[in-house]
Amino acid sequence: MIGENIKFLRKRLGKSQEELATLLKLTRSTLSGYENGVAEPSIDTLTVISNFFDLSIDDLVKKQLSKVSSNELETILGRVGDIYSGQNLRILTQIVNSENEDVIEMIPFKASAGYTTGYADAEYLKLLPTFQLPFLSKQKKYRSFPIQGDSMPPVSEGSFVVAEYIENWTSIKDGTPCIVITEEEGIVFKIVYNHLESRDYLELYSTNTFYKPFKIKGEKVLEIWKFVNYIASDLPTIRIDELDLKKSLIDLQQELREVKLLIQK
Repeated sequence: MIGENIKFLRKRLGKSQEELATLLKLTRSTLSGYENGVAEPSIDTLTVISNFFDLSIDDLVKKQLSKVSSNELETILGRVGDIYSGQNLRILTQIVNSENEDVIEMIPFKASAGYTTGYADAEYLKLLPTFQLPFLSKQKKYRSFPIQGDSMPPVSEGSFVVAEYIENWTSIKDGTPCIVITEEEGIVFKIVYNHLESRDYLELYSTNTFYKPFKIKGEKVLEIWKFVNYIASDLPTIRIDELDLKKSLIDLQQELREVKLLIQK
């Protein structure tokens, strides 16, 4: 039963034995032994496997996961798979102008707190200011979000990030800057590392290393928008390194000496 379940879960993730063994810090032969019933995992290894797949040891040991209904399996494993790829369709509410052209809704700072409840409400969206950027693709959907705090330089507080709607969350590549919408955190702008298919969470990093990374379970996410550009009222602060400055002064002095020699000739 345990071996069949491990094999079922591995195939459900689309992983080879080698890939899953690496993720679990096992050898491929050890994992193969578990799947074929030649060996049984210790309680410590069972804990690692159950934590990795985010299910209880009891379910891993006692339930034949390949035989349970799809609804029960979703209950056991949580929202993984289809919902992240957009197959369990997320309906995006959007606004068009009088010419039936798509527009970019701007979420003002005062309206940002209500976005987690109003993002799918046409009446809420109709009250938002809108604009268009002609150089953006007409085949994609964009929205503009306010940035608060100093966690994502060079994007400063008070800026607005223009972002592209992402339907298939599993397509997000590690290191992609995104606006992530959740009920608890609200509008968050972070660098995303995607573990939805393997561990059912996103890991979010700031470009300001003062802020520690944190994880968000996939089931808590409402929307994800990929960074395209940003609008700011100030220029990013440019810091000149002391060594670079010294080198520039030396170069300038050398050039002045050369000019002086030419004049003397």
